[in-house]
Amino acid sequence: MTEFEVVTFKAKYANAFAELNYAWIKTYFSIEEEDHRSLDSPYDYAIEPGGEIFFMLRSDQVIGTVALVPVNPKEADLKTFELAKMAIDPAFQGRGLGQKLLSHCIDWARSKRAKYIVLTTNDVLKPALRVYEKAGFVEEPDNFDDRYRRGNLTMRLVL
Repeated sequence: MTEFEVVTFKAKYANAFAELNYAWIKTYFSIEEEDHRSLDSPYDYAIEPGGEIFFMLRSDQVIGTVALVPVNPKEADLKTFELAKMAIDPAFQGRGLGQKLLSHCIDWARSKRAKYIVLTTNDVLKPALRVYEKAGFVEEPDNFDDRYRRGNLTMRLVL
């Protein structure tokens, strides 16, 4: 195994998905109802509708996570995934691990023949914006997502 490994969802990592995300959200914003819905029931949120949750491990320690959630799960072909709940443990930030995790997501979405990945974020999260822009995401003129009060920016990647 390399120093860092990316794996798909396993129930034993569900708590880490919630803990890492609740931590960064509390640091910058406040927890919203949609956060509880996604973080407290990650399988129902992402896996069941046809998405995936990825975990970056160092040995067996979860140090990062991200979800790809189908935007229109009832479509026969999933064309668009939402990149959501991306978090890297603060002790491991600044090492390019977010970019590695994002690259894994992009490869996975392409393997599913998706056409787009979208995300909603906030313009105060400058390091995250740099990761997204480096991967080719561009800002959309309208913020289509009103699920979060904190979401003031929508970005899209054409695959």
